[in-house]
Amino acid sequence: MNRTPVTSSSVASIGYDSNTMTLEVEFTSGSIYQYYDVPENVYQEFMRASSKGQFLHANIRHNYRYTKL
Repeated sequence: MNRTPVTSSSVASIGYDSNTMTLEVEFTSGSIYQYYDVPENVYQEFMRASSKGQFLHANIRHNYRYTKL
């Protein structure tokens, strides 16, 4: 999945596949997680969030099934 680099102390890049509603997050540590069944509007809000780490923690981390790649 193609990811877009972002400016954040915890998130390095973010990608999204609208066909599968899969959100992929690369952390600055190098870890990559995929979150499933994430609506596209949540992805768009994530990309616009001033704090990517806070948005991820408040709106994605505990709300969607995920796996570490």
